[in-house]
Amino acid sequence: MPIHDWTRVRPNRFHDFHQTWTVALCNALNFGRLSPGCFAMVEQKVGGPVPDMPHDEAAGYARKANRVTVRHSDGDRDVVAVVEIVSPGNKDSRHTLEESAGKAAAFLRAGVHLLIVDLFPPRRRDPQGIHQVLWDHLCDEPFELPPDKRLTLAAYAASGVEVVAYVEPIGVGDPLPDMPIFLTADQYVPCPLEATYQTAWEQFPAPLKGPLEAPPPA
Repeated sequence: MPIHDWTRVRPNRFHDFHQTWTVALCNALNFGRLSPGCFAMVEQKVGGPVPDMPHDEAAGYARKANRVTVRHSDGDRDVVAVVEIVSPGNKDSRHTLEESAGKAAAFLRAGVHLLIVDLFPPRRRDPQGIHQVLWDHLCDEPFELPPDKRLTLAAYAASGVEVVAYVEPIGVGDPLPDMPIFLTADQYVPCPLEATYQTAWEQFPAPLKGPLEAPPPA
């Protein structure tokens, strides 16, 4: 199923889709995709107070959004990986963007692998997308999105010594490729992004689909 242009709708519409998608991802991973002893959970991000102002709507929903964590039953290494679907509020201001990137970098420095799915195009604060903002927290290495692929999928393998990034630029209208969720520095399982996106879309309220299914403006 082609990726929709989620900039066409208000943040609360994407928030509803986001929450359904994370549950679908979690269920798919737990249905025999993970290594023995690993399991996925849907968890709410821990954030500060939610602003009660209309122009902070996107940031408020970003604070309420779920993420998927992959955990190991061995208590010595609980959280193995995190799957983060970016909300528009994660990039709504310089502060929220840097806060999101800083938390992602902290996961990687702690040896937690990461998969980031960003279906929102770059803006002035992140001209080369969310990956470059995160990468700037970890190393001095330039990155540039292709002009026709402005959305970002990025998988990160954290060995404790270095972080390796696998970035897949995509665009509105493209199907979603499966991306790796690393369980160790050299072992991963494919994350079924396309199949679970379709599951979430099928459950998305029909009256809200219209703006997303309309042809792009000429």
